[in-house]
Amino acid sequence: MSGLKKRSVLLAGHATSVALEPEFWAILDRVAEADGLTHAGLLKRIDADRGRRPLASACRLLALEWAARNGPA
Repeated sequence: MSGLKKRSVLLAGHATSVALEPEFWAILDRVAEADGLTHAGLLKRIDADRGRRPLASACRLLALEWAARNGPA
C-alpha cells in the first residue's frame, strides 16, 4: 500500500481532513458515485453514522464492507 492521502471537508461547521491510503479512497470514490454523493457528502454521511469511532476508521470500515459486497476498486 502507498502512503496516506488527505482530503479536507467541512463537518458540522468545522474544517477537518481525513488521511487514508489511496486504495481506501478508490473504494470510497466508488461508494460516493454509486450513492450519487460528492466526496464531501459521503464523508458527512460517514461522520453522522460513526458514533464515537474515529472518522478515518469509520471510512476504512465502510470501504471494506462495500468492497466485500461489491468487489474492490
